[in-house]
Amino acid sequence: MAHGTLSGPVSWSFLARPATDGQVSVELTAQVEEGWHIYATQLDNDLGPIPTSIRFETDDQWTPIGPLSEPEPEEVFDPNFEMQVRYHSGTPVFVQLFKPSAIGVHPLRGEVEFMVCNEKTCLPPEVVRFTIDVPALEVKP
Repeated sequence: MAHGTLSGPVSWSFLARPATDGQVSVELTAQVEEGWHIYATQLDNDLGPIPTSIRFETDDQWTPIGPLSEPEPEEVFDPNFEMQVRYHSGTPVFVQLFKPSAIGVHPLRGEVEFMVCNEKTCLPPEVVRFTIDVPALEVKP
């Protein structure tokens, strides 16, 4: 378990757990203080806030399986940007499945970039780096 990184109203925690078929489920959990929110990974246009972006430093040890999943975002009119936006509050969990290609423990590294706002103001976008120790799995050939 990587340690949560506290940055203003949002703290992140990162976890990898075994999933089905020898895959690994990587879970990135944001804890967002009440009254604040972070944005969905997909926004309608780039005229407003920056979307939450999760980038993994993949190498040949890790193959992503399918797209990143996120909770269903709330869709609201954002007075800061005067446009409809999609965001998450509370404790959204973003999940990416990976297929490991080697036996042994290889940490998974990456970064999450996000912007946090409340009804009145936004903080500058932040990037939080992470390294996740992945449990050793039985990899079937």
